[in-house]
Amino acid sequence: MENSTDITQIIIDTINTIFENLFSSIDNNLYQVLDDITFIDSDILQDKNFETLFGTSASNGILLIANSLLLAFILYYSARYLMAHFTYAQLETPFSFLIKLVLFGLFMNGSFYLIQLILELNSNLSLAIRNLGENLFHKNICFSELITTINTNIAIDTNSLNIFSIDGLIKGTLSLSLLNLVFSYSLRYITIKVFVLLSPFAFLSLTLDKTNWFFKTWARNLFSLLFIQIIVSLVLLILFSMDYSSTNLFSKFVYVGGIYALIKANSFVREFIGGISTEVSQSVKSWINFK
Repeated sequence: MENSTDITQIIIDTINTIFENLFSSIDNNLYQVLDDITFIDSDILQDKNFETLFGTSASNGILLIANSLLLAFILYYSARYLMAHFTYAQLETPFSFLIKLVLFGLFMNGSFYLIQLILELNSNLSLAIRNLGENLFHKNICFSELITTINTNIAIDTNSLNIFSIDGLIKGTLSLSLLNLVFSYSLRYITIKVFVLLSPFAFLSLTLDKTNWFFKTWARNLFSLLFIQIIVSLVLLILFSMDYSSTNLFSKFVYVGGIYALIKANSFVREFIGGISTEVSQSVKSWINFK
């Protein structure tokens, strides 16, 4: 009987040790990365390979393709304008088309710098929210500071973790949820870069009435991806504004609710203004349903 008890305790200790190492690794390595991929600015475009891919002039990269399509749009409008004399179809005047062609052609070729300004504006808005929290609560409003607050304020110690206790379950939920956030915000990071590459085509689409829907869709999706950063800043601000007690179970579950709100930030934004999903779990479900 005693041997059976010893074996059970050894198994429990082994499981706890495994999870201690896992959560400690997450705490030490994950959260700084999460800050970098969540709070983005124009620095994500400061990559020589990305700039080369986008195009440093109208004669290379994505800009070369966009300017080639600009010529195709001119030929398309010319053909439609010629046919309109035989079909009596309603068509915008050449003067109106020429004005849009010049204006949006300039926007198209300067889209890289326009996107930089948009990214900086969005970054400054989220930074202003976080700076407000730093001035009020004297803490850095970021994920790396959040894990320190979680481990100290609600008395979860990874060095003496018992995964079979309520504290252990909460700690496991928080760590795995934040790991989910890394995958979700990594997908968002890549998706933003994809939409930056599409920006010349988005501005080009405004030259024709039949293609301007592309710009509207592109702008809504890009804005929704950037707006997530504002929502995350607000959620973190609320989490750091609350007083917690290590003996109060309510405090621990509020943290879990806050992390869940961060996970669902993309859903909130999509329901509010539309956009695409960056939730990894949602993507997996969609793939399974498709199969």
